[in-house]
Amino acid sequence: MNYRIINRISKIKELSENEKKRLEEVTKIYPFKANEYYLSLINWNDENDPIKNLIIPQYDEISVTWGDLDPSNEKKYTIIKGLEHKYPSVCLMLLSNVCAGICRYCFRKRLFNSNKKDFLTDYNSAFEYIKSHKEINNVLLTGGDPFILKTDKIKYILENLRKIEHVKIIRFGTRMPQFFPMRITDDKELLKLLKNFSYAEKRIYIITHYVHSNEITKESVKCIDALFDCKVTLANQTPLIRGINDKPEVLSELFNNLSYIGVPPYYLFQCRPASGNKIYTVPIEEGYIIFEKAKNLCSGLAKRARYVMSHSTGKIEILGLTKENIIFRYHRSANPENSGKIMIFKRNPEATWFDDYKEEPLEIFNL
Repeated sequence: MNYRIINRISKIKELSENEKKRLEEVTKIYPFKANEYYLSLINWNDENDPIKNLIIPQYDEISVTWGDLDPSNEKKYTIIKGLEHKYPSVCLMLLSNVCAGICRYCFRKRLFNSNKKDFLTDYNSAFEYIKSHKEINNVLLTGGDPFILKTDKIKYILENLRKIEHVKIIRFGTRMPQFFPMRITDDKELLKLLKNFSYAEKRIYIITHYVHSNEITKESVKCIDALFDCKVTLANQTPLIRGINDKPEVLSELFNNLSYIGVPPYYLFQCRPASGNKIYTVPIEEGYIIFEKAKNLCSGLAKRARYVMSHSTGKIEILGLTKENIIFRYHRSANPENSGKIMIFKRNPEATWFDDYKEEPLEIFNL
């Protein structure tokens, strides 16, 4: 499982010296991290290679002042450091501030940009909180990447969560099957652990993060196959990213290929307005058209995804467009009274986030 981590842009031999010097300015603000496996997927002869655009910094990350380091206001829902409780039935544990690579569009840049340990360290308090809130039936393990932890630490977390009777679902949010699938495939203890804690009536879910079909490699599919043998359930979520998957043909290819390997699309996320993300962001209304055209090129489970944004107030689904209006629905709201609420606004082709629809909604429908 050994692999070389590369966290200095100067070590990328395929870049010119001028490029390295220019991009080092970016990495002083938004760190760079990759590994040999993931970099091997890049076609360096293609200046628009999607894997390159996913992992190699771009100067426009710092040339435009835009965004926020906490775009979904996670701080508001933080109970203790690294433990968030936004929706009644779901609790989120930030288990690390480390990934096998850093996506350039990451919405949790604050974890990588600070010396503060904004991830969970007080496990006992977290377990006690979850135990005392019986409405929590779903715990999401994320970070950073939860699979960056040592297997013994993952075992400790799973053992304690499985002692809490009302926790039915444990979810891992991970990029490891894309960034470095061998971390999972080659760790027989980890695979055994997942199998032992994924019960017939209390499944472990692994939510992968494929962004482009070029990440669905032979090694990655082998990893997915190994996870299926563990009796876990898999689904995929991806953000819509400019220059990577913002063409209907590219997005539909991803959706279709995911369905072929048994990891159906779950959410398509609007790129969050995190600091440095302007270059990677597609306007919402353009994104909706791309999404619908992509679905028209898919069938069955490949078109199961919902197009949503993780707003500070909840998960808002983009339902539709008319000539003059855009229609939103609270797929899930931090305030349960708003869940299912439908909102109709005048269209704004420049809008990249819900807050850009500044006027009052034309109509609101509550369930």
